Amino acid sequence: MPKLTQAEILRYSRHLVLPEVGLEGQQKLKDARVLIVGTGGLGSPISLYLAAAGVGCIGLVDYDTVDETNLQRQIVHGTSRVGMPKVESAKQRIHELNPYVQVETYQTVLRSDNARSIVDRYDILVDGTDNFPTRYLLNDLAVFTRKPYVYGSIFRFEGQVSVFDARVGPCYRCLFPEPPPPGMVPSCAEGGVFGVLPGIVGTLQATEVIKLILGIGEPLIGKLLLIDALDSTFQTVQLRKNPACKLCGENPQIQTLVDYEEFCGVPAAGRYMVQDVPELSPRDVMERLDSGESFAFLDVRDPVELQVSRIQSAVVIPVGHLPARLHELDRNKKWVVFCRTGERSARAVKLLRSAGFQAYNLKGGINAWAEQVDPGMLRY
Repeated sequence: MPKLTQAEILRYSRHLVLPEVGLEGQQKLKDARVLIVGTGGLGSPISLYLAAAGVGCIGLVDYDTVDETNLQRQIVHGTSRVGMPKVESAKQRIHELNPYVQVETYQTVLRSDNARSIVDRYDILVDGTDNFPTRYLLNDLAVFTRKPYVYGSIFRFEGQVSVFDARVGPCYRCLFPEPPPPGMVPSCAEGGVFGVLPGIVGTLQATEVIKLILGIGEPLIGKLLLIDALDSTFQTVQLRKNPACKLCGENPQIQTLVDYEEFCGVPAAGRYMVQDVPELSPRDVMERLDSGESFAFLDVRDPVELQVSRIQSAVVIPVGHLPARLHELDRNKKWVVFCRTGERSARAVKLLRSAGFQAYNLKGGINAWAEQVDPGMLRY
């Protein structure tokens, strides 16, 4: 990178008077190349604060487009950019904030077949994703390429932050050798997320990136920071390198990138849906009801969601309570099971069918019901 210009020196003046940064440190920031995977809730504050700090080159990876439901927490985007590719929306906002930052965009899903060619261009890998396949992929890439991996995750009111660098500490697999069973961990779309939480976690991730670039402070290597926004508490858990880790241990068994979607049993893009579950669209259900067929409805959403929309005749049993409450359901009825968009209800249908019930998943959930059957119903 060229040397700092007069305009940049003026812009970063509050950094330059910090002994830990100074002119030399600001030049290090300008020379740095950081890859952020995900431009959503976490990627928003990460990208904005790294750009504001003067990181010279920021790579953005995301396959998705901006949706209205993103705007509660994804502050790098705006209402006028709904429908725009997220990487392009973020690039525009970054350039509005700091025109001296180079932004490289990759509108794609990061997978084993394209990841190496993207990652090789950058010094630090930052996780702004919400899925396990990408998380394991980034970790393995970081180990193979000998680069630090700045990790963050969020769910409801809780967050985690760490820095995994197998050269001097544990990797992500040392902590989580295997992913959780598919469907065990609800997505943010299912479980919700406190709007400001990604800002807290993402800003901490950006802090770790800047510390790594400048070589200052004590990065979260070998530590897992646990955040509870409800209690406003921060706890640090010490982590140790696992000598038996299959990736970075004394006798590594993982030598190459694998199919991480197959490894985790969930997709890196889009929603996880239980396979081989019979589905009926809302229109199908209405047509069959009109022809005299009888269905009972089962709502497996959490009670708080009933404040937005509900089908009055439906039995309400949250999906987590369903295994213990199967006895409450009539086995002689045909059940149409629904949640918000069809993900939780697909798991419920699989459970019901394994227990001998006639059950069908409502395709698209109650939001699709609102679109196809009851336009006066609220969607969320």
